[in-house]
Amino acid sequence: MRIEQLGDGEPEIAVVGGIHGDEPCGVRAVEHLIDTQPDVKRPVKCIVANEEALDQGTRYVDDDLNRVFPGDPDSASHERRLASRLLAELRGCRVLSMHSTQSYANPFAVVADDGLAVAESICPYLTLDAVIDAGAFTEGRLVSYAEVVEVECGYQGSEEAAANAVAICQEFLAAVGALPGGEPRTSDVPLYRLQHLIPKGPASGYEVFVTNFERVAAGEAYAAAGDETLIAEKPFYPVLMSPYGYEDEFGYAAELAGKLGGEPTRPDPEQRPSGATES
Repeated sequence: MRIEQLGDGEPEIAVVGGIHGDEPCGVRAVEHLIDTQPDVKRPVKCIVANEEALDQGTRYVDDDLNRVFPGDPDSASHERRLASRLLAELRGCRVLSMHSTQSYANPFAVVADDGLAVAESICPYLTLDAVIDAGAFTEGRLVSYAEVVEVECGYQGSEEAAANAVAICQEFLAAVGALPGGEPRTSDVPLYRLQHLIPKGPASGYEVFVTNFERVAAGEAYAAAGDETLIAEKPFYPVLMSPYGYEDEFGYAAELAGKLGGEPTRPDPEQRPSGATES
């Protein structure tokens, strides 16, 4: 784990890249800060997390780092030891953690259910298409153990994701008072709440027919696993949906919960609380 500091004093702000070794966009953003050395008004901790996985070009060495928090300093697993060290470094900090996906080109944020207050104070200052309340789907993830806004910056490995990460990092630092600026970009960020996983079984190939954050109607075909076409039983909003982003799932079904910091959206009368799709 590489740790550098901008400014003097004890940092209460941190930016993190490289949680996953096959997602270099956040690393590019952190290295840009280290290289350019902006004149920060508040000290900032800059962290490249999983250097071993980055060197190998793999998501992780032993375990997915973003599924094993709070970690274990005595574990035989590289990532479980690293999770414990990283969490200690982030204690007391407001954190931006940068990731990328195989499902969506533009930035969106993921927060824990109890992290909405942090999201409301930061996300309107970021250029985001959406904010995701991950709800119950945060076991072992950093957002459950630190004051974190996790941003998916774009397609994994793309130059666009790297450029987005650099811009989001600058916006975050302005939002928390470390850099000049900090003007709200929107008060109208849609808020989605995850409801359940959309599993995929073994098949010769996979397809996704829908667009993330766009409503899928009841009766609409949304994906295929081999020769099996999956049909929505009830309306839902797809999130992190892609054919090959996850080994055992297509992504998530979500509900539109309203606008960040605004009034909740009236529930879709056709959408039952679990947000059903064929499983």
